[in-house]
Amino acid sequence: MTDPAPSILILDTTLRDGEQTQGVSFAPDEKLNIAQMLLQQVRVDRLEVASARVSEGERLAVARIIDWARGQGLDGRVEVLGFVDRGRSVEWIRETGGRVINLLAKGSERHCRMQLGKTLQAHLDDVRAEIARAQEHGLAVNLYLEDWSNGYRDNRQYVYDLIAGLQDAGIGHFMLPDTLGVMTPELVFAGMLDMIRRFPGGRFDFHPHNDYGLATANVVAAAQAGAAAVHCTVNCLGERAGNASLAEVVVNLRDRLGLQLGIDERHLVDVSELVQYFSGKRIADNAPIIGEDVFTQTAGIHADGDKKASLYNSELSPERFSRRRIYALGKLAGKASLEKNLEWLGISLPEDKQRKVLQRIIELGDSKKTITADDLPFIIAEVLESKDYQHAELLACTVSSSLGLGSMASIKLCLRGEHLNASGSGNGGFDAFNKALGKLVRRQGIVLPQLADYEIRIPKGGRSDALTECTITWLCPPDLPGVATAADGSPRRTFKTRGVHANQVFAAIGATMRMLNLVIHWSLKREAVAAPLQEAS
Repeated sequence: MTDPAPSILILDTTLRDGEQTQGVSFAPDEKLNIAQMLLQQVRVDRLEVASARVSEGERLAVARIIDWARGQGLDGRVEVLGFVDRGRSVEWIRETGGRVINLLAKGSERHCRMQLGKTLQAHLDDVRAEIARAQEHGLAVNLYLEDWSNGYRDNRQYVYDLIAGLQDAGIGHFMLPDTLGVMTPELVFAGMLDMIRRFPGGRFDFHPHNDYGLATANVVAAAQAGAAAVHCTVNCLGERAGNASLAEVVVNLRDRLGLQLGIDERHLVDVSELVQYFSGKRIADNAPIIGEDVFTQTAGIHADGDKKASLYNSELSPERFSRRRIYALGKLAGKASLEKNLEWLGISLPEDKQRKVLQRIIELGDSKKTITADDLPFIIAEVLESKDYQHAELLACTVSSSLGLGSMASIKLCLRGEHLNASGSGNGGFDAFNKALGKLVRRQGIVLPQLADYEIRIPKGGRSDALTECTITWLCPPDLPGVATAADGSPRRTFKTRGVHANQVFAAIGATMRMLNLVIHWSLKREAVAAPLQEAS
C-alpha cells in the first residue's frame, strides 16, 4: 500500500486582496455569490472575504456571507483581515459572526520602525495583546507578516525574533507575504524552507504578488518547500499586477507536484466568468486554463496530428475543466481543422465540397475575418449556394434614438417566405430591435435564446466610419438536438454569432439575424427527427 500524496490548503482572497484591484468593488450580493461558488462548488479550503472596519456595507456583506456559511457548516473557513487596533477589528469581526481573524503584523524591521515608530519588543507586546483579545472573543487567529520578503532579506533576525516571540500565542498559520512581488522561486524556496525548519511547530502559508510575473512559479516553490497553504485569487486579481491565479495554482500543484487538493477544477471556468462579470475586469484570451483561446489549435498541422494520434494533447486536457478542444478556422486551417469542426457540428460534406469550403475559409482568414465553428454553416450555405441557413431575411429596418427618450425600431422580415412587420421600443436601438423581433417570431412559435455576452470591437486608430464587429454569445436552447450536445455528445452551453457593419447597432442586428437562422434550422432539424417517431407510434 502506497503512502497518500502530500496535501496543501488553498486560501482564496479574491474578496479581500482581489478587491484591491484598481476599479474593483464588489456589491454585497456579488460578494455572497462569489463566496458561495468558491466554497460550495470550487471547494477552496479557506476564504478571506474582507478587511475589517472598511465600511458599513462591507460589514453587512461579511455578515451575510458568514450567516450563509454557518448554515452550510462552512463558517470556520471564512476569514477576515484585521489590524492591531486595540480591539476594534476584533469587535467588528465578532459583530459579523466571524470566527477567524487574519491579524496583520509588521514582517520587516523597516516597517516596524519607520511606519509604526516602534521597537520589535513594543510591537510584539501590541500583537500579543491583540491576539489575547481575539481569543477571549472566541476567534481563531492567523498572523500575516506584512512585507516578509523584504524583511527576511534585510534583517532575518528581526523575523526570527518576531515569530519566536509569538510561538506560544496560539497562532494557527503564520502567513508570509511577498508583498511587493520581488522574490524569485529560488528565494521563496530557500526562505520558506528556512522558516519551516527553524520553527518546526509552526504552519506557514505563502502569499504571493505578481509584479514580476512570477507569482504562480513562486507558489510552486513554496509548496515544494513544504508550505501548509498558499494564497491566490480568481483571475489573478489584486493590487498592482495582482496575486496568483487560482486556476494556474491548482493545476500546477496537481500536475507538477502531485499534491492532493480539495478543489473541484470543473468549476474553475465558471467562477472565472462570474468574477469577470462582477469585477468588470476581463481576462486575456490566452490566460492559462480559463482563457477563451487556450484550448484552441490554430495550425492545420496540429489538427492533423490530433486526428491521427492525439499528438498535440497533454495531461492539461480541456475536459478536466468542462471545456472542449477547438480547431480554429482561418488562413492557417487545413483539411483536418475543417473536418474536426464539421464533426463537432454534425455536418457531413463530400471531399470536393470540403475543398471549396476550406478555400473560402482561407480567403476570409486572409482578410482578417474572425471565424468560429458557429459561422461555418453560413459559410457552407454561401459557398454551396444552399438555402439551409437562409430561413429569415431582414428586408427593411428603421431604428431611431433620441437623447432623453426611448428608442424605436420598425422591421420587415421575410420568414420562411412570408413577409412580416413589427415594431418595438426599448432602452437603445438594439434593445428596440429585439423587442420588435421578439413580437414577430413569437407569433410563429419561435423562442429566441437568451443573450449571454455582447462584445463590440472597433480597430484601434480607426476612423469614425470604421467597420464594427459585434460578437454575441447566446445560451443554447436545451431542447434542440444537435444544439445542447454536439455530434460527439459533448455539451454545448453557448454559441456565438457575429455581424459586421459601420453602424454598431446594425452590426448587432446582423449577429442577431444569424442567430435567428440557426435557431430556425435547429427547429426544423428537430421536426425532421420527430416526424418518423410520430409515424411509428
